[in-house]
Amino acid sequence: MTCEYLLVDGYNIIFAWPELKELADVNLDSARTKLQDILCNYQGYKKCQVILVFDGYKVKGNPGEVLQYHNIHVIFTKEAETADQYIEKVTQQIGRRYQLAVATSDRLEQVIILGKGAMRLSARDLFKEISETNQEIHTQHLERIPSQKNRLFDNVDPALMAYLEDVRLNRILVEEPPKKPSTTKKKKAKLPGKKS
Repeated sequence: MTCEYLLVDGYNIIFAWPELKELADVNLDSARTKLQDILCNYQGYKKCQVILVFDGYKVKGNPGEVLQYHNIHVIFTKEAETADQYIEKVTQQIGRRYQLAVATSDRLEQVIILGKGAMRLSARDLFKEISETNQEIHTQHLERIPSQKNRLFDNVDPALMAYLEDVRLNRILVEEPPKKPSTTKKKKAKLPGKKS
């Protein structure tokens, strides 16, 4: 998927992805942070502007909040404004000027944003897109690593390797090595005020 902006309905995605839903059942803040981290990695590779939107409409007196979380924007909507309303407003403003994708599984929201010129991604589509991107990153990373591995045991003397294998399999009991005598002489500490 190629887009300049990706708007994500945060809670919709959290409760649609099993791993995040399970985490949210225990600690919602942890689920939000996990989603933010996932989207940061995605943004770092795809280079599109990611705007993650969370509902804040039920919080009385909430003025809303815009945060920068690493390389993504995180929006908590103000009182009486849902994430859907915020996403619709932004889509209306930039949907026809930029390549914009909206990630939500809300069917009504998908119809509305399509009418305003944005692409839609269901929660499942976003999960698939991020998984494929992570696989691309992993593959590119592996291609940069030389195929010849340099393992510690590849460079160990065969006799020592055989000895270590015997120790590992308990064929040999390992005794503590004898303590080396100290080569430094200990000096007696002088007590203050006493002459020796």
